[in-house]
Amino acid sequence: MNGSFRVINPYTEQQIDEYNYSSWEKVEAAIATLKAGRQTQTSFTAFQRANILRRLAQLLEEHAEPLSQQITAETGKTISDSRVELQRAINTTQASSEECRQISGETLDSDAYAPARHRLGIVCWRPLGTILCITPFNFPLNIAMHKIGPAFAAGNTILFKPSPQNYASAKKLTTLCYQAGIPHDVMQLAVPDITDMAKLIAHPDINAVNFTGGTAAADAIASAAGYKKLLLELGGNDPLILMPDGDIDAAVNAAINQRFATAGQRCTAAKRLFIHHTVYDLFREKLLHASKLLKVGDPSQEDTFIGPLINRQSADEVKAKIDEAIAQGATLTLGGQQEGNIIYPTVLEHIPDNCCVMQDEVFGPVIPLRKFDNLDEIIPLINATPFGLQAGVFTQDIPLCQDSCRLT
Repeated sequence: MNGSFRVINPYTEQQIDEYNYSSWEKVEAAIATLKAGRQTQTSFTAFQRANILRRLAQLLEEHAEPLSQQITAETGKTISDSRVELQRAINTTQASSEECRQISGETLDSDAYAPARHRLGIVCWRPLGTILCITPFNFPLNIAMHKIGPAFAAGNTILFKPSPQNYASAKKLTTLCYQAGIPHDVMQLAVPDITDMAKLIAHPDINAVNFTGGTAAADAIASAAGYKKLLLELGGNDPLILMPDGDIDAAVNAAINQRFATAGQRCTAAKRLFIHHTVYDLFREKLLHASKLLKVGDPSQEDTFIGPLINRQSADEVKAKIDEAIAQGATLTLGGQQEGNIIYPTVLEHIPDNCCVMQDEVFGPVIPLRKFDNLDEIIPLINATPFGLQAGVFTQDIPLCQDSCRLT
């Protein structure tokens, strides 16, 4: 007998609903349905798949507001942030629709290398089969469409496995996919218990795994997947660098929007700020002033900028990282307090380079400020982390930007 899971509103900490995990028998049935559905996919032309995805984009736009409210209730993401996510999901679906028409293969000239053969090689792209799409809680629809849209456009069948926290919004998305014209035997929704995930990933009729989430989970997926194709977007401890000629106001705005929005729960968030000593004090002053104006609290309110973290465990872990940094010598300049699942926007200074918030990915609204004199000083520090995803540099010096490509 399969177990159940509860979905708790992160802000009110009240139960939204309770659902059953998909039993292994239902998962196997879904996989068998999708294997048979590969023939259905072959019957679609490129323009038919494009039209289906275009219709799905229209449906997402028509249902954008209730979907945004559902995401806010499930994840604690502010309603304004959820609306932005819906627009991004619509854009992604439209882009996938356009890409359907571009998957045309290529022609290779055999005479590019000796000896001359006077032949042409025709390369045709073919679908992999069934793609397991595993999505996280923080961008439940946008990241889902980043997986479902391209997989469908390329002619694959899709097993959609969302975070349990987003079950209701994922189920609504699946319904809209069906309404748009994606057949049931081409896309299935399943939420198996964690104990069945390795078996699912290793299943011979799963041909590729597309996962966004943490590195520990990715290690487990890779261990179970064997030689299957993997698409993994994982954690980041992303640096943001401000040089003396950089736009300070733009850097402050980027730091706040990239670190405090979604309560800091973004893998691509700017998690470590490196500020040149000549502009450090001015940047710091502007950052603190703007951060103090941010409204913290109920994510359903229009003007709230920072809502709760996804659950109490996550909030406690972020608070523990803040306390650990302070114990290691960091100065708490702003915030640091916890109320329920809410962590107030936090700024830390004078942080040792080996401090936890410099070395680890902190999934919460915490900004460590680090003053520096030159790039050569900080590039080894920036690269001394197992989390590499993105980096940002504010400067007017293009050669300097090229030089900063030494960041790994």
